[in-house]
Amino acid sequence: MKQLIILLTILFFTITNAQTHRFIYELQYKYDSTSLDYLKVNMILDISTKDVKFYGRDLLIADSLNKKFGNMDNRYIDMTGQIVKRKLNSAENENFINIKFGYYTFKTNDKINWVISNETKKVKNYTLQKATAKFGGRNWIAWFNKEIPLNEGPFKFQGLPGLVFEIRDHKNNFIYNLVKSQKIKGNPATDDFMESNFGNKAIAVSEKQIRKLMIEFYNDPFAFERINFSKDNKNLQINIGGREVHSLEELNAETKNMQGIIKKYYNPLELDKAVHYPK
Repeated sequence: MKQLIILLTILFFTITNAQTHRFIYELQYKYDSTSLDYLKVNMILDISTKDVKFYGRDLLIADSLNKKFGNMDNRYIDMTGQIVKRKLNSAENENFINIKFGYYTFKTNDKINWVISNETKKVKNYTLQKATAKFGGRNWIAWFNKEIPLNEGPFKFQGLPGLVFEIRDHKNNFIYNLVKSQKIKGNPATDDFMESNFGNKAIAVSEKQIRKLMIEFYNDPFAFERINFSKDNKNLQINIGGREVHSLEELNAETKNMQGIIKKYYNPLELDKAVHYPK
């Protein structure tokens, strides 16, 4: 485990009303399952007396800058698809996701049936025990610590008798490692970047509606830009990804290019819920 600078020298590891336990995980993941390259981000797991939140550290940084300077100029779009919130020791998750200009929330039941092994290993001064499970159409190997009485872990990986330190899928598309821990006074507010995305409040929908919205985005990723083109706007030009688009024909070419990108870099953690894009 890389540079495990964990402040877990706590004699009594109990959660009080006045504090939140924050765990930072390094997540390495592949946008493209065929690639050898990983993207690397830090993710935060906040555990309070009532709830558990998991989100990208960059969201917190952008929110902190906004509060420091009294504006909303700093924004961040999470690309991991792993923003979740749940009650403590619950498998009922509230998920948050950006789709084009919209921000949505939907609920899922994500109970994981773990198989706990007798196999253990030492990492620094911690004894970790192995557990395996099938979740989201992938097989997972987790290493947890029974001495830390929190049945939680990154993303939706909860329900083990101890905190998850490491977890990865068997094809190494997603790799989580605990790198840091700290206590936070109170229950940190996430209203501006989790329950809403920097002014864009999450709209509650169903999981089925999320898939429909993703298909609609794929079918016409530049739908908003498209309405600006008409027979009366012959001299119109718009900018897409730094390129000037002057006609509907050029926009259609950009659409086809974007559809290829969406497919290539679509590697959802939960394969069993994957959207099947049209060919």
